[in-house]
Amino acid sequence: MKAIRMSRKLLTLGLLILSVSFFGCGGGGGGTTTPPAASGSISGMTFKGPVAGATVTAYAVNNGAKGGQIGSAQTDGQGNFTMAIGDYSGAVMLQMTGGTYMDEATGTTMPMQAGDMMTSVIPSISSGETVSGIRMTPMTSMAQTMAQGMPGGMTAANIATANAAVGNYFMVNDILHVGPMDPLTPGAGSAADQNMKDYGMAIAAMSQLAKGTGMPFSSGMVTAMMNDASDGHMNGMMGNSQVMMGGGMMGGTVMSPGAGTNGMANAMQDFIQSPMNKSGLTVQDMQSLINKLMTSNGVIQ
Repeated sequence: MKAIRMSRKLLTLGLLILSVSFFGCGGGGGGTTTPPAASGSISGMTFKGPVAGATVTAYAVNNGAKGGQIGSAQTDGQGNFTMAIGDYSGAVMLQMTGGTYMDEATGTTMPMQAGDMMTSVIPSISSGETVSGIRMTPMTSMAQTMAQGMPGGMTAANIATANAAVGNYFMVNDILHVGPMDPLTPGAGSAADQNMKDYGMAIAAMSQLAKGTGMPFSSGMVTAMMNDASDGHMNGMMGNSQVMMGGGMMGGTVMSPGAGTNGMANAMQDFIQSPMNKSGLTVQDMQSLINKLMTSNGVIQ
């Protein structure tokens, strides 16, 4: 009997030791369990016409400058992307390279040239936040280079200021979130508000301007506009240097001082009156933006 009682005591003690060990290691929901890491994400759309098959990379912004990579994704056939960025918090710079798009002025599918890109900057996101509806366009790209060129670089305040200023320049109230109207879509104007119309037609005007200049790839005009906007003044200059327009054989062409002002206004009128404009919009529908660009002194504010 003593032996049986002793065996039972030893068994009970053993079970107790195992139980303590199990819970101490976190197996039973104890206080030492490591919480899962935050998992934030960014989704949106690239548009110069929708850019399919492009690579979108997200970068941290450190001390106003582009930092390390925090995420990457490919765009689908409509230019949409979604990427995970872990637990990052702070300002974010998005950069898009590669891919193809339907050029508005010519109606042909064009590749984004190796030296060209589009960018977008988000002033701030929180750790684990889900950010959606972000746009990457020639206008967000212009705002990114403008913010980068401001004192202090791409701070949250400078990013917000540049995004708002470029939006005001093209009469779009939120270039980071408004969806540009696609003027190659039949009847698109009837379903768009004025911000969407101004946004889409401004992008089409860049395409028309590239065609009129003789550029074989209109992505080169996006790069030229980004460089022109980098000092906050659309005058064909990048600081004290003239902006050179790329795109195949046009690598040595100097950008016109009025390309970003009356050049854009004239190109917009030409596109609207061309058979490539399927939106249903007329020059009268876009007269306010055309007049603004025609009389602009080029200062982005």
